[in-house]
Amino acid sequence: MTAVLTRRAGLSRMRAAGSPLYLVCLVFVALITLSALLASWVAPHDPNAVDLGNAMAAPSAQHWLGVDAAGRDTLSRLLLGARTSLLGPLGVVVLSTVAGVAVGMAAGWRGGWLDSVLSRSTELVFAFPGMLLAILIVAVYGEGLTAPVAALSIAYLPYVSRLTRSLVLAERERPYVNAYQVQGHSALQICLRHILPNIAPVVLAQSTINFGYALMDLAGLSFLGLGIPALTPDWGRMVFDGQTAVQHGYPLSAIWPCVFIVLTVVAFNVVGERWADRVARRTP
Repeated sequence: MTAVLTRRAGLSRMRAAGSPLYLVCLVFVALITLSALLASWVAPHDPNAVDLGNAMAAPSAQHWLGVDAAGRDTLSRLLLGARTSLLGPLGVVVLSTVAGVAVGMAAGWRGGWLDSVLSRSTELVFAFPGMLLAILIVAVYGEGLTAPVAALSIAYLPYVSRLTRSLVLAERERPYVNAYQVQGHSALQICLRHILPNIAPVVLAQSTINFGYALMDLAGLSFLGLGIPALTPDWGRMVFDGQTAVQHGYPLSAIWPCVFIVLTVVAFNVVGERWADRVARRTP
């Protein structure tokens, strides 16, 4: 009976790992990442080349996805825009994950007054909307990717720190931690060499989900005309620039970046949730 249940559990894991939706999303994530890396070589036109005589032209053999209100090739701007659209969320995820893991690990390991101070501090960050913080910082420091990435990193930090804290609290009760303490290992050694590798899969899965949300938040800032400069290809900025074409009855230049934003966010969320589910199944 045990062998039958084990075999069925293994088959369910294989089916879950090979589900069509997950595989499609994984392939899409790989393709969009490659397009961002190779955009300079695969883009058919200069993304900033203005051709007012060809403004708002429909898709053709020369311009597969059409052109915008300034006559710029939409496909080229989408490919080059993938760089900034993915680089910003990557910065948010890296900064918030590194800082959140450090805060959560310190709170979960030390406990006591340090846990109370760090926990209350992260709760204060929760009470302040991340988008509003980003808007305020961009208004002070001006256009660019640095200010919104820093602001959203602060806003996303509590999600990672609270997850890390709960994982560290659970790991502290395991026998191997007591064994290392008896052997004379320091708290830093135990946390970095033993606890961190054990909780890393769960944290990375959550970070993948945060990537999709960060992409959507940064695209929203670009749509508001904040953050990314006007001449820099970016999906959110393309939606902002496409408002002129929409008013003239040509919505394609705004629809295409919206489609890419939605598909990318959904793909990263599906991949992240599947990784988190697989980690949870493997955890005893």
